[in-house]
Amino acid sequence: MARRDDDERDGDDEDRDARGPSKDEKQMAMFCHLGLLIGGFLVPLIIWLMKKDESRYIDRNGKEALNFAITLLIGHMIGPFTLCILTLVLLVVGIMFPIQAAMAANRGETYRYPMCLRFIK
Repeated sequence: MARRDDDERDGDDEDRDARGPSKDEKQMAMFCHLGLLIGGFLVPLIIWLMKKDESRYIDRNGKEALNFAITLLIGHMIGPFTLCILTLVLLVVGIMFPIQAAMAANRGETYRYPMCLRFIK
């Protein structure tokens, strides 16, 4: 009997992937990316930890947002050694890319940040 339940759940996951993410999943993924603008890496971290087991879509977007936040943090630590030119570039990129990622997440797409170190896989 338990085997049948597992098979039914697997079928539901495949159906969900075929339909795409739900409205709530899109919203939470969008908040992962927008959270970078508000609370740095803390907002995406909290959302990802709470929702990663419920949705593969949120899991992928949360990991991507966290990896970008870590990349920005490393870049800001290196920034003073480049006469703060890198810091200025990162400020612009740190606003522009999360907004693009949030819009993509709201459309049901998974956004990949360019030039992002992927520590969380």
